[in-house]
Amino acid sequence: MILNKSKLLKIFATTVLSAGLLGTTLSAQAADYAFDKKGAHQFIQFRVQHLGYSWLYGRFNDFDGTFSYDEADPSSAKVSVTIDTSSVDSNHAERDKHLRSDDFLSVDKFPEAKFESTAFDGKMLSGNLTLLGVTKPVQIAVEMIGEGKDPWGGYRAGFEGRTTFAMADFGIKKSLGPKSANVEMILSVEGIKK
Repeated sequence: MILNKSKLLKIFATTVLSAGLLGTTLSAQAADYAFDKKGAHQFIQFRVQHLGYSWLYGRFNDFDGTFSYDEADPSSAKVSVTIDTSSVDSNHAERDKHLRSDDFLSVDKFPEAKFESTAFDGKMLSGNLTLLGVTKPVQIAVEMIGEGKDPWGGYRAGFEGRTTFAMADFGIKKSLGPKSANVEMILSVEGIKK
C-alpha cells in the first residue's frame, strides 16, 4: 500500500504530538527532594510566650528530611522530617538544659521527634507529629517560596510552613500560665532534587 504525502504528514504530526504529550506527562511526575542539610538551608524555629509578657524564641539545630512534590498534582506531595530534640537552642545554656529535661522534651527518653505527612491540598499539609512518644495529627499552613535550577547544576524547591499546637497534647506538663500553653513553629526548608 502506498501512502500519499498528505497521509504521511498526518501520521508524522500525530506521532510527534503523541510523543510530546507523553513527554509532558512524564516530566510532570512528582520529584523527590532531600533537605539541604549540608548547606544549612533549613530551619525549624519556635516561639512560646513567657508568662504572657514576652516571646521566647528558639530553634532545633539538627534535623533532616525528604519531600516529593509535583506542581501539577500537589495532592501527591509527601513530607518526612526527623528532629534531634537534644539540638534545641534558645540562645541560653541553662534554659536549653531545662528544655531538654523531663519538664519539657525529655531528650534522654525521646531523642527524636518525627513528622510524616498524610495529605496536602496545595496550602495545608496534614500529618502526624510524634513528640515525647505521643503521636497527634497536626496541620501546617504551607507557602511555596520558589523552585528552579541552582548555580551548581542541581534543581531546588523551597517551602515554609507554620503551625501551632498545645504542648500538653504531647504530654508536656510544665506550665508557665495559660498564655504559654501553645507553641508556634515555623519550618523553612530548601530541598535538592535527587
